[in-house]
Amino acid sequence: MNKVAIVFWSATGNTETMANCIAEGAKGTLLSCGEMTPAKLAEFDVVAFGCPAMGAEQLEESEFEPMFAGLEGRLNGKKIALFGSYGWGDGQWMRDWAERAQGDGAQLFSQEGLICNETPDEDVQAACRQLGADLAAW
Repeated sequence: MNKVAIVFWSATGNTETMANCIAEGAKGTLLSCGEMTPAKLAEFDVVAFGCPAMGAEQLEESEFEPMFAGLEGRLNGKKIALFGSYGWGDGQWMRDWAERAQGDGAQLFSQEGLICNETPDEDVQAACRQLGADLAAW
């Protein structure tokens, strides 16, 4: 069983709901993005990163982006998953984020990440719990 961290930022609570469900499925450690550091990253076998799409389909710029940028260079070989919610667009932020993580050498659980338009319904929450369970076993 892998030691799993779920690291997220949420403005409206949608990505937080997803994070809570992933943590439930993984029996993992839930962390705000402000709690994740390079030293903390090393403590976990798998990390699920969650951030909603902001602005022109990008990661949140004041808290999440600086944290994630600070981990780049340390993701090589690290098992990660990406998730988040959005309210507009078509998920381009997730495709860009996945490409960025792969470029840093991360092992992505899924090329598409797990995304949700607006509030996570029961099906999305179940998918999040399943993702957590899958990450714990990966």
